[in-house]
Amino acid sequence: MINQLKQFWKYLKKDTWDSWLVSLLLILIFIKLIFFPILSIITGTPLPLVVVESCSMFHSSNFNSWIEQNSAFYESVDISQEKFASFPFKNGLNKGDIILLWRVPEPKIGDIIVFEAQAKHPLIHRLISISPLSTKGDNNLAQLSIEKNIPESSIIGKAVIKIPLIGWVKLIFFEAFKSEEQRGFCS
Repeated sequence: MINQLKQFWKYLKKDTWDSWLVSLLLILIFIKLIFFPILSIITGTPLPLVVVESCSMFHSSNFNSWIEQNSAFYESVDISQEKFASFPFKNGLNKGDIILLWRVPEPKIGDIIVFEAQAKHPLIHRLISISPLSTKGDNNLAQLSIEKNIPESSIIGKAVIKIPLIGWVKLIFFEAFKSEEQRGFCS
């Protein structure tokens, strides 16, 4: 058995197309059947890693300029510029970022959460109200109707770590199927 494993390992190390494809297949099986299930158990969420697919959380300028332009909305929901400055990911998220989610028993205003909505994919937006649970995309002009009165059971997790732009490895395959204005980098 050990000799067979050694031979298989030597085969994988060969520089051939078939050994490359077998290695790729093994990596995919490892990620799908071992890595993600273990990460789901650790984080307490069924979706531990998420790729940001839109520009709804993008900030087009530095924080001070951005908050100055958007302060009217946030002040209308009792979030001051100083309070926003203390929020996690105060500079927003960019399309292609990967975020690590963690199941949070009590979300707080300012947290970026991922939740199921009546949309094709879960939404990634900032929590602006606890009672009722409501969110808003930092780059959106106003709240969407599906961001108001969110059932707590719809929350998948809270963003705790951001890995910039690595998600483009996945997005590149789907960009051609999006409308022209939704393609490419945020600006």
